[in-house]
Amino acid sequence: MLNWIKSKFSSTADKSTNSVQAPEPASLAAHQQETSAESLKVAGDAFFKNRNFVEAVKSYQQALLIHPQDAELNNKLGDAWYEQRNCVQAEKYYRQALVIKPDFLDAAINLGISLDELHRFEDAEQVYKRVLQFHPESHYVFFNLGVTLTSLGRLDEAKSWYRKALVLRPNFGHAHFNLATILQRQSLLDEAEDHYKQTIKADSGNFAAFCNLGMICKERGKYDEAESYFNSALKINELHVETRNNIGLILQEKNKLEEAAQCFQAILRIRPDFADAHCNLGDVYKKQTRLEDAEKCYKTAISLQPEIARFHCNLGIVYHETARYLEATASYQRALSLDANSLNLFSNMGNTYSDRGMRAEAEQSYRRALEIEPDHAETYGNLLFLLNYDPVRSASEIFAEYQVYEEKYARPHQSKWRAFANDKNPHRRIKVGYVSPDFRRHAVQYFLEPLLAHHDRQAFELYAYAELKYEDAVTERYKTYVDHWVPTAGLSDDKLAERIRADGIDILIDLAGHTGSNRLQVFARKPAPLQVSWLGYGYTTGLSAIDYFLTDDTCAPPGAEAVFSEQPWRLETPSFAYRPADGMGEVSPLPALKNGYVTLGTLTRSVRINHLTIRVWAAILEKIEGAKLLINSGNFKNADLRRDLEEKFAALGIDKSRLEIGYDTPPWNTLRKIDIGLDCFPHNSGTTLFETLYMGVPYVTLAGRPSVGLLGSSILKGIAHPEWIAQTEQEYIDKVVGLASNTSTLAQVRESLREQMTHSKLMDEAGFSTKVDIALRSMWTTWCEGTKV
Repeated sequence: MLNWIKSKFSSTADKSTNSVQAPEPASLAAHQQETSAESLKVAGDAFFKNRNFVEAVKSYQQALLIHPQDAELNNKLGDAWYEQRNCVQAEKYYRQALVIKPDFLDAAINLGISLDELHRFEDAEQVYKRVLQFHPESHYVFFNLGVTLTSLGRLDEAKSWYRKALVLRPNFGHAHFNLATILQRQSLLDEAEDHYKQTIKADSGNFAAFCNLGMICKERGKYDEAESYFNSALKINELHVETRNNIGLILQEKNKLEEAAQCFQAILRIRPDFADAHCNLGDVYKKQTRLEDAEKCYKTAISLQPEIARFHCNLGIVYHETARYLEATASYQRALSLDANSLNLFSNMGNTYSDRGMRAEAEQSYRRALEIEPDHAETYGNLLFLLNYDPVRSASEIFAEYQVYEEKYARPHQSKWRAFANDKNPHRRIKVGYVSPDFRRHAVQYFLEPLLAHHDRQAFELYAYAELKYEDAVTERYKTYVDHWVPTAGLSDDKLAERIRADGIDILIDLAGHTGSNRLQVFARKPAPLQVSWLGYGYTTGLSAIDYFLTDDTCAPPGAEAVFSEQPWRLETPSFAYRPADGMGEVSPLPALKNGYVTLGTLTRSVRINHLTIRVWAAILEKIEGAKLLINSGNFKNADLRRDLEEKFAALGIDKSRLEIGYDTPPWNTLRKIDIGLDCFPHNSGTTLFETLYMGVPYVTLAGRPSVGLLGSSILKGIAHPEWIAQTEQEYIDKVVGLASNTSTLAQVRESLREQMTHSKLMDEAGFSTKVDIALRSMWTTWCEGTKV
């Protein structure tokens, strides 16, 4: 709400009419004429005061017939025309007033304003500058000259005139306001905020000043202050829906989703056709995973304003999250027809293409988004996430893209790194901070909880920096594992970095990498002496600001340093411990014994399936008579994706009758249908491999590039079954065929696998935590001794 205030100063409605003195007898006729002119003036003033400007014009015109050289009367007539929005006529009489009286301040100001209204800004500027010759200290002229120059886009000059006006009249609220709007437009927010406050001091009823202060505070993440200013504005105009809308957006940012929903609902009761409020209510519902309600809101918004790209984009996101990928793409395409230069649109389209398994199109979309906003680190992170799955690029080619991320988005922060005052005592209790958006129900919990639950709390003081949109029962458990719980949603990167530094964190651990809602830009600011990445992403972050990548000697074999920005800190394999989900149930008998054929299976996301995996899996089906392949994950709720995958197998001679593609949740009964698991490559699966083994299902993996292509190998070494690790595609095929050839042996494996896993390193929570504790102590000692800067 950046609006400008123009001030019109005139004597017409402000000056009272003086009584007429008695005439001398010799001038009786003149006196009668004078009395008639004065009466007409009085009548005109009365009409003007009562806003009957048509009659005011008539009265002033008749008076002018008697006194055509009356400057004040010409000015009054100009005012009466101006109030009828006839600035052409107003200009005529203001100019006549100035011809009669060149130093007539009111007439000059009013002429300038009329010229502004006619968009003749250069002419208005000349009028103001001429009158300054007579009134060089007029704060009114300074102010209106600032208005005119603002309209000409000469903002720095306008600021100078407003400042001059404020020197003469420090409590000039209009000047403070207009100066603040320029400063806000120029992103000089500190000074803008100060002048808005001065505006309110001069005029506590200035609605726009409260609103603009709210916008500044909202932009700077000062949500409590912003909400207070917007509420003050509502006390002036309680039905102003745009201000209520801003309060709803703030509540959303503060993660007060139910209050935000109520706010938007209240707006819609006042104004049911307010499309923005429908969209924003949809955003709240989307965050609450009320996707059906969100979809209705977005469709209503579109019906009200079909030309708004954001509405179509947000509807596309709902379609994406409900696996309606073609509808999502169509919504994005419609949005792009309305706004072809939207980073969000191309980024979201990239996400949809990725989940459709269309990697080339996804990469093209992300790169187009980055052409629009080259400095958008999150979108480049999405590109990196996608490239991890590329079946053609080499590890070094992919790592080169991570180095671009480092140069563009991280290295600029290095000049602001500061020395640390942390006590370099290698034996003291170490402050460890974990940073994650996943302290909630999420696959990360199956690996993070075992570590946090067994950390040596005497040796480590634990902090959780929780980037959460919402909390759940799992969140409450996490809170019991740490000494300090720090919500970070809404904190800028700079503010969170300062908070971490103020907390005196010794070792800061990233648990997200380039996954959604990560805080890698905080790590780029180096708020802790030692920084580590582990778990949530599985590969390098690309940040030299992060010292170590916590891994094992399988995921990062000797020589892998060349494709990591961090120094790999290798634990003995494996570099994780697994805690099974509740309710997985018992291991079932081998399905092949009942079915008479072997069922191969994977619970992987579509992005991991590529022409190489399809080719190898088709070759396996060709070699195992009657075998079927089960592919099950959330992406395959979508019938188009199922059909597309069936066609790819058909092109290799595999009939769709041998495929079972779909989605079931939870997946435990689906795993009970599988005899042999198939890992993906070059990017291995993750949590589902642990779940596969726990349900008694062996899997075969193909060892690939570090580290995402070696995760399957690390898991199998952790359960002491390295014989299921293949080094080539042909060996992968042979191992699967070999397992399938002896169902009695396969049945024995199934019966014993969970017991083996339970007593293996994969589920040794205390042992794994001890390894990590030792590693963290060693890292800290190294830093204290100065061998690691």
